[in-house]
Amino acid sequence: MIELSVQHLQKSFEVGEILLNDLSFEIRTGECVGIMGRNGCGKTTLFRIITGEIPADGGEVVLAPGRRIGLISQIPVYPAGYTVENVLRSAYRELFSMKRKMEALEREMTVHADRAVLSEYDRLSTAYEVGGGYEMDTNVDKICNGLGIPAAMRDQLFSQLSGGEKTRVNLARLLLEQTDVLLLDEPTNHLDLRSVEWLEAYIKQFKGTTLTISHDRFFLDRVVDRIIEISDGHAEHYNGNYSFYLEEKQARFNLQLKQYEQEQAKIKQLSFTVERMKGWGINNRVLYRRAMAMQHRLERIRQTERPKTEKTLKARFGEKEFFGDMVFSVKDMAKRFGEKQLFSDVELLVEGGERIAILGDNGTGKTTFLRCLLGEEPVDSGRIRFGPTVKLAYLPQVMHFDHPERTLYDTMLYEKNCTPQQARDRLGAFLFSGEDVFKTVGTLSGGEQSRLRLCMLMDEKINLLILDEPTNHLDIASREWVECAIEEYEGTLIFVSHDRYFVDKFATRIWELEDGTIRDYPCGYAKYRSLKENAAIRPIPQTAKPEKKPQPKPRTDSKAQEKEVRRLEREIARLEQTLAELDRQMEARASDYQELIRLTAEREQAEAELNARMEEWMAASGS
Repeated sequence: MIELSVQHLQKSFEVGEILLNDLSFEIRTGECVGIMGRNGCGKTTLFRIITGEIPADGGEVVLAPGRRIGLISQIPVYPAGYTVENVLRSAYRELFSMKRKMEALEREMTVHADRAVLSEYDRLSTAYEVGGGYEMDTNVDKICNGLGIPAAMRDQLFSQLSGGEKTRVNLARLLLEQTDVLLLDEPTNHLDLRSVEWLEAYIKQFKGTTLTISHDRFFLDRVVDRIIEISDGHAEHYNGNYSFYLEEKQARFNLQLKQYEQEQAKIKQLSFTVERMKGWGINNRVLYRRAMAMQHRLERIRQTERPKTEKTLKARFGEKEFFGDMVFSVKDMAKRFGEKQLFSDVELLVEGGERIAILGDNGTGKTTFLRCLLGEEPVDSGRIRFGPTVKLAYLPQVMHFDHPERTLYDTMLYEKNCTPQQARDRLGAFLFSGEDVFKTVGTLSGGEQSRLRLCMLMDEKINLLILDEPTNHLDIASREWVECAIEEYEGTLIFVSHDRYFVDKFATRIWELEDGTIRDYPCGYAKYRSLKENAAIRPIPQTAKPEKKPQPKPRTDSKAQEKEVRRLEREIARLEQTLAELDRQMEARASDYQELIRLTAEREQAEAELNARMEEWMAASGS
């Protein structure tokens, strides 16, 4: 059954600028559809038209009869004095109205109970039960637990919550309403990993229909059945999840490019033939008429449009040579805020080239931990010691520029002390070209500010990069630009992120903040998830060395090759120490059968990794 039909939708906000142009699609009952497109392409506008918040310039939106639709986008204004609990309970307005009527009828029945009153009470009680009136408390608790809304927050005034907390509460209210069609606009933006995974499970078992705008690639892979991409005002349809969309989009691009090139070659050949026949036909009217007829056919050929390629970011961090093994160490570090202990007894060692993701629920202290590392926040006890050759750079979650009134061009000139041509070249490398360089910094979007900050970091010679939610609020193209800048960076990387795609791509080690402690998982995200899901497997001790992802092949220039050889030598020495430590542990645990099995498996893995690094070293050194 068709739940929602959008036909020939048109919408413009400025003269000559068409946002939606003949946009058409249909959504069937029970589908979960992802709406994708670059920021500003009209995704949120489409949702506002579907709900009737704004009118379309043309076309129509048809919702199946009797269906209710709910949108989580902008946060509605609630009456003064509304607590979080009041907001959540507002999802049951109709049920509370039924309950009040039932109570009035109960009072009336104590005086006299005629047939009409009994019949009305029976009808209302049946509707109240079917509508979930008796499960209200259970449902509220269930959804609050899933989205991380604690009991203390439910007693707070809604107006006093942060923007992220308001979004979570409003999402909970929408889920409690049990609408038939859910419209979710960036539902994962303010959720931690645990809440996102809970939401994914909820959507999978949701019997209604879901349309979601999201830049969370893991989320799109796990929940959507198909994708509708808004491009140049039109709808492009992909019958699969995000991974399918990527492959199919590239296949369509390749096919369109091939058709375009074949057509252009044919048109070029026909044009040459026409011109040659015209020359021959100067004294031959029959030949000339044939040439003109051929030219008319050539003009009527419907040509395939040349497919557009996305601009790509081509930039690299300037890297400072790292000497030694230790980037920094943390000893007995503790930090609390008021009565809350964020973390204590933290013992960590970071070595050159590691890529560490810091994970944990909202409020566990991830950003505070980074601020402690940077010296922006004092620790209550313990110490942090950096290696002597460490030079770090920091990309915060919330960008701050000292002079937001300056243009991008002036910002580069004043703050980076570069020439006008260097400023233009560096801004161009980060996709700021033409008149874009004369925008003021304060008018940039979140993604554009991230790109500008990265651009300003590029000339700094660093070997430790610290990022706090680098992909938050960015569309997929902007996330890929940030990833592109980080991809070839070979120094040490430490980052906080809820973007599982980003974590899976870069992390070789996980630090998990939970219950006031930092658990060290020396592995990538996939193995970390496997360890978490398998309760029988205990977290690997902090003494174990992190596994390394395969490193890129060394470059052909001698300086880069020497750097690669030194890096591999450090890794080989570290792996040899790991094997020696594992041998010592195996001797000490010889009577513990289960522990011996685990240590044996870990030793085999370390030995295989040592052999692989030795082969890379021989190839890099020319042995």
